Amino acid sequence: MVLKNHELDCGCRPPYRRGVLTSLVAGLGLGLSLIVAIGAQNLFVLRQGLRREHVLAVATICAVSDAILIALGVSGIGLALQAAPWLIDVVRWAGALFLVGYGLLAARRAWRPSGAALSASAPAAGEPAAAASGSATTGVVTRTRLAPVLLTCLALTWLNPHVYLDTVFLLGTVATTHGADRWVFAAGAMTASVIWFFGLAFGARLLGRWLSTPRAWRVLDAVIAVVMIVLGVSLVLPVAT
Repeated sequence: MVLKNHELDCGCRPPYRRGVLTSLVAGLGLGLSLIVAIGAQNLFVLRQGLRREHVLAVATICAVSDAILIALGVSGIGLALQAAPWLIDVVRWAGALFLVGYGLLAARRAWRPSGAALSASAPAAGEPAAAASGSATTGVVTRTRLAPVLLTCLALTWLNPHVYLDTVFLLGTVATTHGADRWVFAAGAMTASVIWFFGLAFGARLLGRWLSTPRAWRVLDAVIAVVMIVLGVSLVLPVAT
């Protein structure tokens, strides 16, 4: 008996493809739901994007860090960390101190801004440093060196205990429910991080015309200060009480 082509297919491949696509979309959706929120890291990326300062480096650091944390969670490291809860406490207190300190610096910028006006435009690459600073009426921003920016970005990422709770534990746990497709789920979550951080960093410049005055930047720094300090206190408040 000769079987027709549609009988030979037996419907095995389409369900497998649907399973992979389901895991990919599930990872993408959960990744975005966890990362799209007002937090210390996102505010920092937004600020760098508005300043057009080391944007590619900052977005890359955030996306790569998320990818590493997701991979650790899916590989089962999250279960190992649960056996040593004191590590989370160390990260919690270190992160709280850093967030409060960064918030105080942002408050200082809002209360006593520097002589240079903060705007969304940055000097071109290779432009002399003297041209990168000016009076409060020039609308030119003073550029920060790359090393401090990257160190701040790394600290805001890796000293946040919620990163381990959400990215390592939660994503890792959900990934195990996808069985053999757990790494497809992880790929979806990693893709969400890339889309979000690069979209936020490079899309922030679209807000430039609303943040083209020193007053607007003082308001932004004030908001950043409040959010950072509140987040820092909230990290240790449950422990202290």
